[in-house]
Amino acid sequence: MFAVEVRDHIMIAHSLPSPVFGPAQGMHGATFVVDAAFFTDSLDDNGLVVDMGLALDALAEALAPLKYANLDEVPEFKGKITTTEFLCHHIWQQLRDAVKTTGLGAGDRVRRIKVSLHESHTARGWYEADI
Repeated sequence: MFAVEVRDHIMIAHSLPSPVFGPAQGMHGATFVVDAAFFTDSLDDNGLVVDMGLALDALAEALAPLKYANLDEVPEFKGKITTTEFLCHHIWQQLRDAVKTTGLGAGDRVRRIKVSLHESHTARGWYEADI
């Protein structure tokens, strides 16, 4: 399987309101490095998985509503605990929709997407699934 991976970042604020999160229950900030990988079984006629510029644009668009946001105040996240894993899935959904509705997906060639959020140099989470 072939893949192209692009990278961006977001800075957010949020709280994780459950005792399991200890001190992270309170409001705190986080900076995530975000990687998005697009997978296909075969290259197109130009030898591409996806155009890297279009992939970067799609990732930037998916992240734009999250940048510098207090996730506790984002209406669609009301009642949700915005863990790293939760955010990976949310971003994955945005990218899946971009693949289906823009030229990024080149029809049905893109088969799988993986979104990774790096909390630090020692910890990351991801969500990966077929489209």
